[in-house]
Amino acid sequence: MLQKFSIVLVTGLLVTVGNPDRIDAQQKPLAQSEASTPHRMRLILKDGSYQIVMSYRLVGDRVRYISAERGGVEEEIPAALVDFEATQRWEKDHTAAAEGDQQGGGKAPEIDPELLKEEAERAAFTPEVAPDLRLPDLDNVVALDTYRGQSQLVPLPQSDGELNHNTAHNIVKVAINPLASSHQIVQLKGERSMVQMHVDQPVLYVRIGEATAIRNGSTPLTVDTHGASTAMKERPPADPTASRYVIVRVNVRTGSRMITSFKISALGTVKRDEAVVETDMQILPGGHWMKLTPRQSLLIGEYALIEVLSDKEVNLGVWDFGVHPTAPVNRDAILPQPKRPFALTTRRPE
Repeated sequence: MLQKFSIVLVTGLLVTVGNPDRIDAQQKPLAQSEASTPHRMRLILKDGSYQIVMSYRLVGDRVRYISAERGGVEEEIPAALVDFEATQRWEKDHTAAAEGDQQGGGKAPEIDPELLKEEAERAAFTPEVAPDLRLPDLDNVVALDTYRGQSQLVPLPQSDGELNHNTAHNIVKVAINPLASSHQIVQLKGERSMVQMHVDQPVLYVRIGEATAIRNGSTPLTVDTHGASTAMKERPPADPTASRYVIVRVNVRTGSRMITSFKISALGTVKRDEAVVETDMQILPGGHWMKLTPRQSLLIGEYALIEVLSDKEVNLGVWDFGVHPTAPVNRDAILPQPKRPFALTTRRPE
């Protein structure tokens, strides 16, 4: 019995001594082990499956790896089952992409020029006039106001009981005789406008052109910018300089506000009407909005924006507002919409 045991022991020693290279192989990794990095990667096998690992190294005829799926446990698999070429190719592609995103040096994806053009057109319909505050896509005349330090856009409705309110910009012409004495041309209901500005020099924005809605794949909504076909025949509606706009101080009466005629011929001259404030006109990029800036500050009181159609005609459809710094906030004011910052989070592999 003792003799048999000795033979087995000797045989075991012969096996161990007869394979000295196996000890060296366990201690000296081959060149492929240099691919180990402390991040998740795929160890792809020749049958098409893979193991998600944190790192791996080739030791002799075995591949030892730190499993990412089993809490960092070190495991091993026969090297003959591993597709090293596919593993290194996958790691190279995904590591380069991850580093490019992290450093910001990766090539940005190309955007279709047509999409860029459409986005520019959309932005032109609603340009930004103050930080995080853009012109609306539904209103035709708005005023830039400041209430308690915050910039706001206030829609100005067109005031006239005889106008068609389904159209955002109506025109009812009235001729003004430059030789006649001052007389009433428009009467507004109420002693005070529903819209009150809190600054003495509000900037006004008037939509121009025919398209008044952002394209969304359907037929765009169009309106007659100048209200009547007769006006369209006399002057092209797309011409933004065809009209002039002035701000007129109205006379407050009991239960109403009166707008009296003024000398159109005096506009732009040294001799000015104290009740009329001229404006500087600027067409915003894209050609969809006109910016009107009063040339002088407005005193506390009631006013109306009037469209001067020609040297003898004005539009009876006016946009009324008041200037009272202590007035309450406008109910329909459009507030700034701050952009939400993007938050990037690490997504774990499935």
